[in-house]
Amino acid sequence: MRIHPALLATALIAVLAPAAHARTDHDLQAWGNLTVTGAIAGDLVYFAEVQPRITEDLSRVSQTLLRPAIGVAVTPDVTVYQGYAKVLQPVPGGGSADEDRSFQQVSWMMQRGPREIQSRTRFEQRWNERGDDTGFRLRQMIRYEHALGDGTGPALLTSVEAFVALNDTDWGARGGFDQLRTFVGAEVPLPGASTVEAGYLNQLVDGAGSTRMGHTLSVALFIRH
Repeated sequence: MRIHPALLATALIAVLAPAAHARTDHDLQAWGNLTVTGAIAGDLVYFAEVQPRITEDLSRVSQTLLRPAIGVAVTPDVTVYQGYAKVLQPVPGGGSADEDRSFQQVSWMMQRGPREIQSRTRFEQRWNERGDDTGFRLRQMIRYEHALGDGTGPALLTSVEAFVALNDTDWGARGGFDQLRTFVGAEVPLPGASTVEAGYLNQLVDGAGSTRMGHTLSVALFIRH
């Protein structure tokens, strides 16, 4: 069986990253995601996302992401995007630690058919109201989807996304391994081309001398025009 190099590299990151830390703090979470995608004109496309995240053992909404982007379909399998994200992060007791991000993204359909493989590479420039520095971060996701039956119904899916911070900042970002997200779940088709995805997301976040691990129920609705 042939294993794609990108899948192998991502799997190695998933295995090796947690071993670097001795103590792990666990958290029960729930993430929602509404994503709308479609064509604007010709090869010009867009997506827009809203993502509320309930954390701290399901006690509060600690993050809400608003993330639109405009892209160009370079080929039938490759699309490049320029986007912006506003990350609302209220702080318990008052105040906030909101973040603004500009990002460039390359989405690549590596393999089509009943066994689908996708790659998403995203480069972020981050600004946080707690400091003045610009943080740079690289994200790489590999997603595998396995259709059930004749391919028109539900599908099993899994994905792994590695985050690497490229520099330190005065608002707390630390250069090096930042976090790893591993998802296992299912995709269910809706009328038209829309889908809903639900499953378990494990989020491993690097910390000073320890890690934080989120055990997350993830539900995402994708509306495609």
